[in-house]
Amino acid sequence: MTADMSNRKNAVIVWFRADLRLADNRALCGAVAAGKPVICVYLLEEAPARRPHGGAQLWWLHHSLSRLAESLAARGGALCLRQGDPGEILDKLIEESGADSVFWNRRHDPDGMAIDTAIKASLKARGLNAASFDGQLLHEPTLVKTGAGGPFKVYTPFWRAFSALPAPRPPYPAPETIAGYKGSLESDQLEDWRLLPTTPDWSKGFNEDWQPGEEGAQEKLRLFISDGISNYADGRNMPGEASTSRLSPHLAMGEISPFQIWHSTNGLEDRHSPRDVEVFRKEVVWREFAYHLLFHFPKLSTKNFNESFDTFLWASKPELIDAWKRGQTGYPIVDAGMRQLWQTGWMHNRVRMAAASFLIKHLLADWRTGEEWFWDTLVDACPANNPASWQWVAGSGADAAPYYRIFNPVLQGEKFDADGVYVREFVPEIARLPNNLLHRPWEAKPMELAAAGIELGKTYPMPIVDHAVARERALAAYKSLRGGQ
Repeated sequence: MTADMSNRKNAVIVWFRADLRLADNRALCGAVAAGKPVICVYLLEEAPARRPHGGAQLWWLHHSLSRLAESLAARGGALCLRQGDPGEILDKLIEESGADSVFWNRRHDPDGMAIDTAIKASLKARGLNAASFDGQLLHEPTLVKTGAGGPFKVYTPFWRAFSALPAPRPPYPAPETIAGYKGSLESDQLEDWRLLPTTPDWSKGFNEDWQPGEEGAQEKLRLFISDGISNYADGRNMPGEASTSRLSPHLAMGEISPFQIWHSTNGLEDRHSPRDVEVFRKEVVWREFAYHLLFHFPKLSTKNFNESFDTFLWASKPELIDAWKRGQTGYPIVDAGMRQLWQTGWMHNRVRMAAASFLIKHLLADWRTGEEWFWDTLVDACPANNPASWQWVAGSGADAAPYYRIFNPVLQGEKFDADGVYVREFVPEIARLPNNLLHRPWEAKPMELAAAGIELGKTYPMPIVDHAVARERALAAYKSLRGGQ
């Protein structure tokens, strides 16, 4: 039933998206400050208007929305769930409730911005209040400019320009109470969205590693700031050590804001190495750089940033790509990473680079194949970071790795997992090999393999490609593309 138009000023709609938190949520704070009843809504937007979440992130979304609903209810609010076209759903909510305002926090992916721009224009044309706020990035992409006023294509000068800007604002506290809307509004049941996998349930290992929701995000931050950052600059490269923040999925879903993370590092130089603090902050700003690229190059996930790569002849075979996805390449560090990804929805960043390099340069697979797989399997899948990083490895992106940089998967394992903690966890069938053979099991003698309970080609595969041969093939292909440069 349509609400009485005289009551139109009785509610403000807060549209939650990738900001599933109460603290430092400026749209929510603005709605509460307006002194009106607040309608909190999450809209499951439909393709093709937006790229849908991958399977791993849908698992996270289910649990995050459940936690958000509990947090809102504890403060007097409620979470309304609806699915479909966001413009149509918001119009219906306005009609049902008599709301005169819609608040949201800005997003910076091209599809999302296009949707938001159209909705804001439509609302304002009808005399309604549409307000957007910051929250996803420390600085808007338009604020970080080269001396000529254009976008950056290289990270280091981007970091310098970013550092010269005013310090990011402090985070906002969560509202203590929320004046929830008292009218009757229909809401979907979260279970009816069927975001969780069932046949089969491949997410069983996720529960051991993750606690989705704002509380879980704050706990991860607390643990990292109190301990993990102390050896971050060096330890972040060691996949067998707990030296990364593991905040990325919480940040991707907006359960924590970059402002909260940034300001939590203030003053840490007095207790920890300034280098550790700066390197961590640079990683936060790398995400900003990725969004900067996406903002200025909207087709980043589907088109080569460097158009010369449009003629590159990718030559991988489907069966090799499948072996890579399953963690059956015969190269332990790559296999450990791909299995960690499947089992936990996450992969250590150092191993991501090695695994991506292997797919692109050892197998000559199109980087978009890997980007799509990571999008579906990562709980921290990010519309900016994911394609920017894949294009960096491929050499087709901004600030790209040199074409001749081809990670040696054996040396990567021996350098960054020298004691084999990481490989032994995720590739247990070769765990009994000594460290000097763990990353090159095909060099083990028959007696050494027998002692470790390994039958190469049966219990663990032989390498699906020879590193030296694959390296020369990739160098030849890249050299031809780049005219020998």
